[in-house]
Amino acid sequence: MVKKAKYAAVFLLLLFIGLNSFVITRANEYTLVKQFGKVMRVENTSGLSFKIPFVQSTQRIPRKKMIYDLIPSDVTTRDKKVMNVDSFVIWEITDPIRYLSSLNASIEKAEVRLDNVVYNSIKTVMSATSQEDIISGRAGELANAITNNIGTSMDSYGIHILAVETKKLDLPDSNKESVYQRMISERNNIAAQYTADGDYQSSLIRNETDKTTKETVAKAEAEAEMIKAEGEAQYMQILSNAYNDESKADFYNYVRSLDALKSSLKGTNKTIILNKNSELARILSGN
Repeated sequence: MVKKAKYAAVFLLLLFIGLNSFVITRANEYTLVKQFGKVMRVENTSGLSFKIPFVQSTQRIPRKKMIYDLIPSDVTTRDKKVMNVDSFVIWEITDPIRYLSSLNASIEKAEVRLDNVVYNSIKTVMSATSQEDIISGRAGELANAITNNIGTSMDSYGIHILAVETKKLDLPDSNKESVYQRMISERNNIAAQYTADGDYQSSLIRNETDKTTKETVAKAEAEAEMIKAEGEAQYMQILSNAYNDESKADFYNYVRSLDALKSSLKGTNKTIILNKNSELARILSGN
């Protein structure tokens, strides 16, 4: 029994030593292997590794993107207007050794540094920008300018800032109404200018169209008169040719006489008085 107990004790000791030799690193963390307080190596690949049991220890540091929500604060713009900014920062730890040595691997201390650096960048960028440009630059320009202004200032802490985003960018209640009214007035002036430009362009187009229409109509009327004159000339030529032929002249005289008679029979009175020697009387009498 004593021998079995010794074997069991040895087995448990070896098991304990073996378990203390393994280092399991997850995908979202760094594992720092330390010996007497000094970092010997950094495991940044997920999986299993080893350390010297009892001599070396481990410390885990996040290896993921993190979000820090800043406290809303007032910032003065270039044109001396106060705006309230509510923003957050997306950050990550890129150098765990620097992060450990400068901030003692404390998330709270890192957030204090982030708060100071990001707020100073926001104040610097917005103080050099007019309120109108800030309001119109909500599509990403303002956030990019703030992030770029920070640059590499957090590298000494082993931290990289991925982006600074504004959740809310608003005016203090004291000057909201005046700013809104000024913006409405400016937009109305711009709209009036666009309307005036549109009316001017419309009048130019209308005048040009009227001119083109008149020229087209005048040209068409001139061509119509020419065609009409040519038709009348041809008509007269046909009549002339017809009357030059004695065999046809009597027929055309007959037709023209009937047309003249028809034209004279208008209204309800169908009585006509003719000279017996007139062409019509001769035709009607059959002489």
